[in-house]
Amino acid sequence: MPVSSAGQKAGALPRRRPSHPLALFFKGFLKHPAMVGSVIPSSRALVDKMLAPVDWGRAKLFVEYGPGVGTYTGPILDRLGPDATLIAIDTNPDFVTFLRKEVVDPRFHAVRGSAADVRRIIADFGFDQADYVLSGLPFSTLPDGVGDQIARETAAVLKMDGAFLVYQVSAKVADYIGPHFHAIERGFEWLNIPPMRLFWARKG
Repeated sequence: MPVSSAGQKAGALPRRRPSHPLALFFKGFLKHPAMVGSVIPSSRALVDKMLAPVDWGRAKLFVEYGPGVGTYTGPILDRLGPDATLIAIDTNPDFVTFLRKEVVDPRFHAVRGSAADVRRIIADFGFDQADYVLSGLPFSTLPDGVGDQIARETAAVLKMDGAFLVYQVSAKVADYIGPHFHAIERGFEWLNIPPMRLFWARKG
């Protein structure tokens, strides 16, 4: 039976918070290490710091790449308005199946696919552009050409005042997103295993 979570916006239907099973996350890492950025999910400190710059009042479409077991999904839904949408894209069918079962919220859609196809995916839900895109995909270990394509497609899908939020172990991601974004703010979070570099990239 779904239960509502603290801080959920009025008007949204009840949902169950993802239970963050470490076994499933670790299994996903072993099966697809190039697509999962860490052996364990992000810490609460990292999640809060990563999402802090978001203007939730204007966010109508939020896209998440590589949601895994929903470490960010719950906090994003807690902050989103009742008329907003969150689309989570993952290549791992186990994660997508898990999220579809665990997250009961009409604002949320879990899609099996590649972040490189983000424009087509959001178009399937009736959207032309997104306000924010969040990614923990390890750009430095993605197959050749994939990181460049994801960065290019993300810039294309974002509104002019939108932002690409990225958390990475490596600073190499700046080489991928730099050519497509006018301004990139950087941060760092030690309270995570491993410590993470944070990037907030904006088009305008």
